[in-house]
Amino acid sequence: MADPGKMEEGLARSKVAHDIENMGEKEDNLVEEQQRLQLQEQQQQPLVKQKTKRVATLDAFRGLTIVLMILVDDAGGAYARIDHSPWNGCTLADFVMPFFLFIVGVAIALALKKIPKLKDAIRKICLRTLKLLFWGVLLQGGYSHAPNDLVYGVDMKNIRWCGILQRIALVYFIVALIETLTTKLRPTVLKPGYSSIFTAYRWQWLGGFAAFVIYMVTTYSLYVPDWSFVVKTDDATTRYTVKCGMRGHLGPACNAVGYVDREVWGINHLYRYPVWQRLKACTHSSPSAGPFREDAPSWCRAPFEPEGLLSSILAILSGTIGIHYGHVLIHFKGHSERLKQWVSMAVGLLIVAIILHFTDAIPINKQLYSFSYVCFTAGAAGIVFSAFYILIDVWGLRTPFLFLEWIGMNAMLIYVLGAQAILPAFVNGWYYESTNNTLKSCSTESFRASCTNWAYTGSYKKLRSDNIGLSHLHFSLLVKNDHLFANSDKVSNFGRCFHFHS
Repeated sequence: MADPGKMEEGLARSKVAHDIENMGEKEDNLVEEQQRLQLQEQQQQPLVKQKTKRVATLDAFRGLTIVLMILVDDAGGAYARIDHSPWNGCTLADFVMPFFLFIVGVAIALALKKIPKLKDAIRKICLRTLKLLFWGVLLQGGYSHAPNDLVYGVDMKNIRWCGILQRIALVYFIVALIETLTTKLRPTVLKPGYSSIFTAYRWQWLGGFAAFVIYMVTTYSLYVPDWSFVVKTDDATTRYTVKCGMRGHLGPACNAVGYVDREVWGINHLYRYPVWQRLKACTHSSPSAGPFREDAPSWCRAPFEPEGLLSSILAILSGTIGIHYGHVLIHFKGHSERLKQWVSMAVGLLIVAIILHFTDAIPINKQLYSFSYVCFTAGAAGIVFSAFYILIDVWGLRTPFLFLEWIGMNAMLIYVLGAQAILPAFVNGWYYESTNNTLKSCSTESFRASCTNWAYTGSYKKLRSDNIGLSHLHFSLLVKNDHLFANSDKVSNFGRCFHFHS
């Protein structure tokens, strides 16, 4: 028979063990409840933004591009060597657009990885695209006449649908959409090897390749017929005809890029002052702007859209290369690994571009946005981006680039105020008694006085500019009663000194 004392002791121990087990279960349940409540709070507050560390190199590069744009816009007319190349070739101004698209691609890779939900990412992409399109049409469509005329409005029959921001919007939409929709189709961890990052993001490269195929097939196979256009002046209306009837032509007159835009948008909605007007075939002042030669071909006077549809399709490839640099920044943590990927690709692109250009296979051409132009400018962007990364992130020399960083962080604001002349228009909008008495007119008072003293002040005397210095401008001066009047169809954003002869 069992000892009653031992039985009681055993029952007591069993009870204690049971109590301890119940306490453990309660603690587990309590932890699970706390985790469930935390998860609910996170789901209920999805709009709370967490402060993230900005990439200084990206902001500095974007700021450099904005500064470069303002520089070539203001100084390009005075120094033609840095203005856009009249046709084949590449100048300082020709790097601005592809640098923009390159850094847009880098930013897409870094920004979209912070948005976990597909629906939220697509909504953000669509809204940003619409904003870019709206501002592009408003600023470059002809609605704003800043900074010289204090009026607004555009004839819808002549509105310009394409432009810088519109091209950025198209590239951003396509590249960002592919990045978002293929999130679940790529591995989270890269396999070892140099080419692993290319295979992991193969859908992005397939999108870029599709843009390349569409552009190349259309450019070299599309038949371009004869076409005509009308030039209206105060005196008369003249119709010009351009003879084509060919395929695969890469000159100004009969290329497929211009033909697609004329058919899609209509010739009245294209840019009216193409840079090809500075070619030797069009003016004796080449590479600067000047009056047309008497024997200039008819196409010299024709409109052409430098940010057109077909050329913007190949511009997607510039964004694709940029997003690749962003992917490298995400997956490779070491400086040497990142620089190895970036520099090797940049050098390869530069070699391809140089070979294509100097063998005359595919000349570097910004107006056509040729494949060699994509390679050359993307390679240059990769070199500059890598150099900024070494200076700012590797060597820690951030202070000298703080100004560029600030501009890069406020890129849209600086672009609107500076590059689109909204700030000069605001300054010019303050006048005293007459719209002719503005801060801008005061700054040019000494210029006017010297011209007036030089000019004959009798009855009307018409003068013609000898050295225009403005892009695509036919300038005439009328002197009457010691006052100088200027009439032009296009005026630059800043004053320049002219030389005149009677």
